[in-house]
Amino acid sequence: MSSGRCGGLLRVDPITPKALVIAGRVTRPDVPALCAELESLLYDSEGRVRDPDAGVDCDLGGVVQADLVLVEAIARLGLVARRAGGRRLRLRNVPPELRNLLELVGLADVVNVEERCRD
Repeated sequence: MSSGRCGGLLRVDPITPKALVIAGRVTRPDVPALCAELESLLYDSEGRVRDPDAGVDCDLGGVVQADLVLVEAIARLGLVARRAGGRRLRLRNVPPELRNLLELVGLADVVNVEERCRD
């Protein structure tokens, strides 16, 4: 992740503990760090799954560029979520162009794409 971005790329939503918020532009070197951050939300320090019945959300409302790198990141995040007790990644505030890309590559059926909550 690049430290020069205004507002940052990644933060944990303080209201929903199992929510990953992605903002800015995701680059290929950012993807492993995003996966690691999601793993830290899903597993405790001893490697046990936290709250196995809880869902996991990814808020994409702050994304500035929807491209195939972001699609790759979402695919990998979806795998991390599934490994943590078979959870499905729920995407919130998905920009229309990203929604189209996810449908084009067939990932819309793999992750839960929620209706856009804000305009």
